[in-house]
Amino acid sequence: DIDLILCATVTPDQILPSTGCIIQAELGANKAAAMDVVAACSGFLYGLTMADTMVRTGQSKHALVIGAEILTQYVDYTDRQTCVLFGDGAGAAVLGPVDNDHGILAARIRSDGRYEEQLYSPGGGTRRPATAETLAAGDHFFKMKGNELFKVAVRSMAEISREVLEEAGLNASDVKLFIPHQANQRITDAVANKLSVDVERVYSNIAMHGNTSSASIPIGLDECVEAGRIQKDDIVLLASFGGGVTWGAVVMRW
Repeated sequence: DIDLILCATVTPDQILPSTGCIIQAELGANKAAAMDVVAACSGFLYGLTMADTMVRTGQSKHALVIGAEILTQYVDYTDRQTCVLFGDGAGAAVLGPVDNDHGILAARIRSDGRYEEQLYSPGGGTRRPATAETLAAGDHFFKMKGNELFKVAVRSMAEISREVLEEAGLNASDVKLFIPHQANQRITDAVANKLSVDVERVYSNIAMHGNTSSASIPIGLDECVEAGRIQKDDIVLLASFGGGVTWGAVVMRW
C-alpha cells in the first residue's frame, strides 16, 4: 500500500543508490517512489512536510517517512564537544488521508546556508573528496560551534513554532505535548520557555538516547504513544533545528 518512501538521514548506507531505495527493496514496496531527505536534524520534519503535501494533492496515498542515523561513525572521539552528544537510532511513521480536522494542521520548513560552518562535515564529498590527507585531518568528522548554534536554534525553533500554531488557529496553551528535536536540554528548555509551554507538556529523552539527529522526533513520538502520553484529539507540536542550518515545525491533531 506504500507509494512513497522518504528516508531522512545524513549517514546513508552509500552514495548511490539512496538508502530510501534500499529500504524499498528490503520491504518489497515495489509501487513506491523512494528517495533520501538530507536536512540533518530537521530531516524527519522535512519529510513529514513533503509527504503531507503529496497526500493532500493526491500524488501519494500512503507515505512512509523515516528518520535513521548512525552518527557514532562520524564523531571524533578526541573532540569532547561533539562525541558525547550524538547517538544512533531510527524511527518511522506512515501518513495517509484523514478528516480535515485531524492529522497535520500546519507545517513549515526553513533553511539558511549562511550558517553552514556552525555544524558541518567538510570532507568526503565532491568539494573535498576522501583521501588519505582528508582522513588524517579528520575532515569527515562532525564540526560544531555550539555556543553560536544555541542562539540561532532557540530563536528559529520558537519563531517557526509560533508560525504553525498561528496558521492552525491555535495558542501554546492548546498544545498537549511538545516534542522538540533532542539537541540538548538547554535548547529544549529555552524554546519551551519562549513558547510558554509548561515543562510537564515537554518531552525529553536526550539523557537516554543522545542527539540522534533526524531520528530523535520519531523516536520521541513513538515513546509518547507507547507510554499513553498522546491520546486521540490531542494537539501535538513538533519542532526541529539542524545543520545546514535547517529548521521546521509541525502541529497536528492526533
